Formats: sequence, C-alpha cells, structure tokens
Amino acid sequence: MKVAVLGAGAIGAYVGAALHRAGADVHLVARGPHLAAMRRDGVRVLSPRGDFTARAHATDDPGEIGPVDFVFLGLKANSYAACGPLIEPLLHDSTAVVAAQNGIPWWYFHHHGGPYDGLRIESVDPDGAVSAVLAPERAVGCVVYAATQLEGPGVVRHLEGTRFSVGEPDRSVSTRCLAFSEAMQAGGLKCPVEPALRNDLWLKLLGNISFNPISALARATMRQMCLHGGTRQVIETMMRETLAVAEVLGCEVGVSIERRLAGAEKVGDHRTSTLQDLERGKPLELDVLLAAVVELAEITGVEVPILRTVHAISDLLALRSAA
Repeated sequence: MKVAVLGAGAIGAYVGAALHRAGADVHLVARGPHLAAMRRDGVRVLSPRGDFTARAHATDDPGEIGPVDFVFLGLKANSYAACGPLIEPLLHDSTAVVAAQNGIPWWYFHHHGGPYDGLRIESVDPDGAVSAVLAPERAVGCVVYAATQLEGPGVVRHLEGTRFSVGEPDRSVSTRCLAFSEAMQAGGLKCPVEPALRNDLWLKLLGNISFNPISALARATMRQMCLHGGTRQVIETMMRETLAVAEVLGCEVGVSIERRLAGAEKVGDHRTSTLQDLERGKPLELDVLLAAVVELAEITGVEVPILRTVHAISDLLALRSAA
C-alpha cells in the first residue's frame, strides 16, 4: 500500500509513522524545520504505549511521490480549497482521500439519501471550491479520537487515544476502507470501519462546536469552561441545539450531554486547538465546526439561537484576528 500524508503535522506524522511501522510505503509531505527534522532523524513518536522512530520518506514536493493508493489529509479544513497543486500529483483514478478533519465535511450529503442527498453546504464548500479539488467520490470519512501534539520539529507526543474511525459516505463496508483499516491496525492503531460514520462525526462535533469557539472567546481551558457556571450553561445549550440538528438529519450520538461535559472536565487545563490557533495568529477553523451547523439548522428548520449568537461573535473574532 502506497500512502501520502498531506499535512504531516502532529496527527498526520503520527499516522504516517504507524503505517510505516506496519510496512506501508509512506511519504510525508511537510515543510520548514519539521520537514528538515523528519528528513534527518525520521518521525520520533513519544507515547505512553512505547516510543518509536519511523524513517519514512519526507518531502515538500508531492511530485517526487507520484500517484498513491491513499492520501491521508492532515491539513486544516480551511486549507482544502487551495490544496489542488499539492494533491493533484498524488492522484490516480482510484486514489482514496482519507480526510481527518473535525466538524462537518464537504462530502456530508454525498450518497446521503433522502431529501438532502447531494446538497452542498456553502460554509464548508463555498461555490463548490473544495469539491472541485477533492471529488466527493474519493472521500473516505475519518473521525480522529487520538490526541497528539508536536513536541518539536520531527517529534510527535502521543497523549492519549489511538482510534481513527473510517467510513464511506454511502455507508458501505468497502474494500478500500477495509484495506486502510487493516494497515492502521497493523501499525498499532484502532481503526474500525463504521457504516454510520456520521454518528461519530456528530459525537466529536458535540464538543468541538461548543468548547472551541468559547475557549477562544474567553481564553479559557477545558476545565475552566466546565467549572464556570454561566459558561457551562451556554455550552450545555449549544450541545442541545446541536443534537436537535443531528436528530432531524437522522443521526444519534448515544452519549448524554452530562457525560460529555464530565469527560471534558477530566481533560483538565487543556487549550483547544482553536484557542492555540488564536494565540499563534493562525486562521480559526470555525466554519466547519459552527457555521456549518448554523447553515444546517437553517436548511432543516431547527431553532438554534445560542449557536447563532456564538457564531456571530466568534466570526467577528476570526475576522479581526485575520486582519
């Protein structure tokens, strides 16, 4: 199996290292000091499950790699529309794109069935710009439950979790999903093939849609948000509104809001990725997390007043931070 990891950051390099350890032909696409370190020393993974080093090929030029069987997409979702020049050299007729993104993906209604089948969500695929680069037919959904961070150039700290759930938009258990799952498991990761992957998407989103924008607005950690009475109430309401949209679209999360909050509180003084991006002056990845659900609420007729309010304020924050 030939795999390119496009955006080999903390998650991408971790997955690439695991697949390389399993014997896959892995190619990591990155840049800067991180790329230089991976070329020199390989990917060093520091993990409570055991440290290891993977010396996979690393480059900033996908043209060196050529067509692959799978592209594992580790880029932020707001980079997808512009990634055409990077991904095109990696594609052949049957290349699958495994998109490890948070939030609502551009392929969400591809082979969805029902009244919304084929619908394009403007906030995640504006004017079809993402679909033009990443054809929905290539998409394999992926929900990441692992937590990693870059300890330094070429060094990935694995904090917890090894689960990467994958699934087809049409809910089939495909040959390509099974092949990718087997390779991931051979590398020591959990990778179940989930026909109802959209349920997993909403479960992960339940936390991201609430904690991520609030953390940026309040400059607060997970524990601080959970322990502050007013903020906790806002987050609970955001979660209830999100579940209402998911339910209208036929999805069930299967986890109570109280349990989700308790799990978040246990994480402690962790800063969400959105807060970290704000502090580093990077674009805030809120369209796929929050704007998309507000748009889906509009489409389905679900009332989401608190989501709308937080979206309006956090959208202004994103615009000001980008200025």
